[in-house]
Order: sequence, then structure tokens, then C-alpha cells
Amino acid sequence: MTAVTFISVPGNVLNQNFYYLPLVFGFMLGYIVVAKVLIPLYYKMNLTSIYTYLEERFGIYSYRSGAGLFLISRILGTSVRLFVAILVIETFLPNNFAPFWLVASIYIGSIFLYTYRGGVKTIIRTDLIQTILMVSALFLTLYFITKEMGWNGKEMVGAIFNSGYSKVFDWEWGSATNSIKQLFSGIFITIAMTGLDQEMMQKSLTCKSIGEAQKNVYTTASIILVVNFLFLSLGALLILYTNSKLGGMEGIGLTNQFGQFSKGATDKIFPTIAGTYMGLGVALIFIVGLISASFPSAAGALTALTTSFSIDFLRINRGGGGSDRGKIAIRKGVQATFAAILLLLILTLRRVNSDTVIDLIYTLVSYSYGPLLGLFFFGLITRWRVKDRWVPFVALLSPILCYILNSLMESYLNFGLGFTIIIVNALLTFVALYLLRENKIYDNAN
Repeated sequence: MTAVTFISVPGNVLNQNFYYLPLVFGFMLGYIVVAKVLIPLYYKMNLTSIYTYLEERFGIYSYRSGAGLFLISRILGTSVRLFVAILVIETFLPNNFAPFWLVASIYIGSIFLYTYRGGVKTIIRTDLIQTILMVSALFLTLYFITKEMGWNGKEMVGAIFNSGYSKVFDWEWGSATNSIKQLFSGIFITIAMTGLDQEMMQKSLTCKSIGEAQKNVYTTASIILVVNFLFLSLGALLILYTNSKLGGMEGIGLTNQFGQFSKGATDKIFPTIAGTYMGLGVALIFIVGLISASFPSAAGALTALTTSFSIDFLRINRGGGGSDRGKIAIRKGVQATFAAILLLLILTLRRVNSDTVIDLIYTLVSYSYGPLLGLFFFGLITRWRVKDRWVPFVALLSPILCYILNSLMESYLNFGLGFTIIIVNALLTFVALYLLRENKIYDNAN
């Protein structure tokens, strides 16, 4: 759960109803695959970086390709999430209180200090507190809106389900939010963005046993289902409240003179209402929830980027390599470097059309996981080795071909792949690896 989730999931209800929910149902099935297939594999191999599996299975080029895809995805995704959070926090400050660069620097500096001493252990120990704060902010906002509307709990639930915004299933096949597409996309998105993501898996890998790690995954899945449903319900309530008390979206200034939404306007619904129309208490609750959603996510990303680069590229866990103190110094230097890169990207986003850049970066991030998914699946369900030197080219070309295919289908068939892009991308990678297979067999395959 990130700042983007905190802001975007409620706002998207205006245009997409509860069509996000089938995607979350897919997440649940994906978590089962992660728990039953990937976690036992990682524990059996005693991995610190999950991408070292690719080195043993295929070779050094595949290994570096997987780790590189993770680094690119996580840097871009984290910079966007932090940009959104910092931008919203800046809007809550008094006019000209502090320049954006200073707010961003303080925020990134706080995250760096937060992870500097404790690493993963620090994140795990405080995640529970921050999760409680985030969920509490959600519940309190629901309570205040319900109170403002003069409803009790039963009336609130009835209003949401009778509002017309609570439709769960979209059966329009050409739609990007088609429920079948959403369900299958959710499965593979979770496998890729959780099971094949160093940031997401590093906490499970610190558990004492496979059983404890699997329990962690199942608990996470359950919480994500409940919390996402509550965020969607909050979105419906925000719209009802705005239409009833504030004169609709026009009344809160989110449409132009022609009644049209600007790009990204739905993301402003929650911040605008919380910060302007519901008093200081709700505004403070919103800020606490936003920071609680963004801070642990960003801290986890910074730690995972440091771990992956230090182990996968600098190889500090391989024999020799200097003293433990020297390795710690290297890790801290890498950590500071990634913090600086994130700050530079955030400041760059500030200088351009943020909505367009956010769309572009999220598209790039979703494309980058496809080759990673294809690599792992080929390794898990076949026993062939591949021509390792060609794998980086496959990782580069598969997303490009997938983008071309999606553009052609949208132009000539009026059919968008939606989130299933990640599946098609993985299939293209899988086919390419099959064509690059060698006669050699991987002896230790499961």
C-alpha cells in the first residue's frame, strides 16, 4: 500500500466504479502461487537476493538482466510514488512556506536516515505501527463523512451499494477493466511484482522458516483485500458527499469551464476534500495516513535497491571482498547514492507535466516486469538451458514488441490489452527463450 494507492484507488471509483476489485481477487490467487512455489524455492537455495536463482539456472547475463529489470522498475516506481506523496504534502503547507525542492529533500533525507541504521529490521519493526496509522486514517475518514451525511453504519453501506458506483464486474470485452482480464492480470502482477520483486520478498526471506514466510504472505493477502475494499468504499462516499454537500466536482474545482476533468483530476478528489472542506482534524488524519502509506513503501524500496545492487552487481557477499566494516561502508554509500537518484528524479518530475510523466513511468514499470516473469517461469517449468548472452536482448526487445502489438490492437481492433500486457510480455519472453534454448539440461531443476 503506497501513497498512490491511498489517493488513486478512491478517486478512480468516479470513472471505474469498483472494477478494481476483480484485480484484487487475482492478487489473492497470485499470493498462493508465491507462497506455494516461489518461497520454498528461495528458502531451499538460501537466497539473499532472489535474482541469484537466475545465475544458477541460466548464467551471469540472465542474472544481471533480472536484477537490472528490478532496479529500473523500482527506481521509477518509487520516484513516482514519492513524487505524488510529496506533491500532496506541499499543497497542505501554507503558501510559500517552503520550496518543493526543500520539502522533497527533507522527506528523502528522513527516509534515508530511517533505513540507515537498521535496514530491513528497522522497517519490519515499524511497519505494524504505520499500517495501523494508515488504516486508522481510512476508518476515521469514513466515520467523519458518514457523520457529515447524517447516516448510521447501515445507511452508509446502503448508500454505497445503491449509488451506482459500486459495480464490481465489467463484462465489456474490449474494455481495459474487463473482469476476466483483471482477474488473470492480478494473478500474474502479484507473481511478478511480489514474488519476483526483491523489495517485496526481502521481508518474507527474513522469517525463521518457510511456514512463517508463507503465513506472512497469506496475512498480507487478506489485509490487502479488506483494505482495498474499504478504499473503494471511501471513494464512493467521497463522491456522494461531494455531490450532496459541495456541488459536485465542479463545486470543488476539479473540472474546467466545459465540465471536463483534467488529466489526473480523480487523484485530487480525496486530498481536496480532506484538506479544504472537512476541517483541520480530517486534514491531519489524511496527512498521517498518506505518510504512513508512503514512508514504509519508500524505505523498503531503498533498502531493496541497496541490497540488490550491492549483491547482484558489486558482489559484496562473495568471498574476499574486504572486511565486514568495508562492506557496510559500501552498502551505506550505495544507499546514499540511490537516495540522491530518487531525489533527482522527483525534482525532474516537478519540472514537467507530471500527469503525462506518471502515466509514462507506470507504463514503463509494468512493461519491465514482463521479461522477469518470463525468465522465472521458463526456469521453473522447463529444464532447458539457454544461450545466456542473448538474454539481455530478449529483456529489451520483448517489451518493445509488446508495446507495438498493443498499439496495433488498439488502433485496428479497438481492443486494449489493459493489465494483461504483463502476461503477453512474459509469453513473448518465454517464446524467445525457447528459441534460444540449448541441448543442455539443467540437472538440479525441481
